[in-house]
Amino acid sequence: MSVHTDSISKTPLIYKALVVVSIMSVMGGSLTGVMTYMNVGYANTFYSDWLSSFLAALILMPVGFLLMGLITKLVALWLPNANAHARNLVTGGMMACIMESMMAFSTTANTLGFSNFADFLTGWSFSFLAALPLGLTLMMVISLTVKPKIELYLKS
Repeated sequence: MSVHTDSISKTPLIYKALVVVSIMSVMGGSLTGVMTYMNVGYANTFYSDWLSSFLAALILMPVGFLLMGLITKLVALWLPNANAHARNLVTGGMMACIMESMMAFSTTANTLGFSNFADFLTGWSFSFLAALPLGLTLMMVISLTVKPKIELYLKS
């Protein structure tokens, strides 16, 4: 008995999108939360500041998704003899630094503004450095465990 490709169902696109959006929301929400706290502390406006920073980060997330594909291909070109885990670690580290710097920029711009460049630079630095351990941890876990499974899921 042969299996026809018509009988194999593909995963609906909406399910794929929901998986990607949920992972990006957890990552973006936790990172912007840390960054917002570093910029304004736990003030009365923390939740509204965090929410607006998170919404701004949601705009950056599709860029991050595209960057992940590009960086994955570049790392494969740069390290053709490395195993998949090593390439995923390099990709994860690069993505963590790039995405966090962009999220720190948007969060600091949202919470502190640009009126004082020294304050902005200090806020960006503090928020980036405070969230970096969390971002690196999340990206390493995702790069080594979740990313390979999601790639297979997205291809289904």
